[in-house]
Amino acid sequence: MKKTFSSLYLAIGVAFILSCNNSSTADKSATDSSSNMMAEKNFDLNKARNSIDEENKKFTDEVKKGDSVGLASHYASDGMALPPNSEAVKKEGLISLWGSFIRMGVKELRLSTQNVKGSDEMLTETGTYELYGDKNKMLDKGKYVVVWENENGSWKIYRDIFNTSMPESK
Repeated sequence: MKKTFSSLYLAIGVAFILSCNNSSTADKSATDSSSNMMAEKNFDLNKARNSIDEENKKFTDEVKKGDSVGLASHYASDGMALPPNSEAVKKEGLISLWGSFIRMGVKELRLSTQNVKGSDEMLTETGTYELYGDKNKMLDKGKYVVVWENENGSWKIYRDIFNTSMPESK
């Protein structure tokens, strides 16, 4: 009988401790949710869109300069490009990826952002692009989706996917 009471007291004690932890977790969850709502209310999408526009301007300037190192610097530490007809390119391969575009004769990239949505942590940008070579010859045009990540207070490219809208060459 003594053993039964000891087991019962132990079970009640464990239940009490767990209920205290759950209450604390619930309070923390409510606080986190409240903090997220405040951050969303303070988030200025127009200001973020302007930041994205500025980053895109720097990006297109670096294409004109042929600066593949500068282009790769726009990506987050875990950023990745998903080019057409190719495997995903992680951060360490981005200099080479953009270098290959430059070596193919790309002299200019024109971006037209259609939409930016998101929060203070991540944004999604959709738009269209045009690639030009020598003598302003259009090399390609298509569409893109870029997911931007707020990394240490700066917007960086987390995921970059693009593909052509031009018909397949025969």
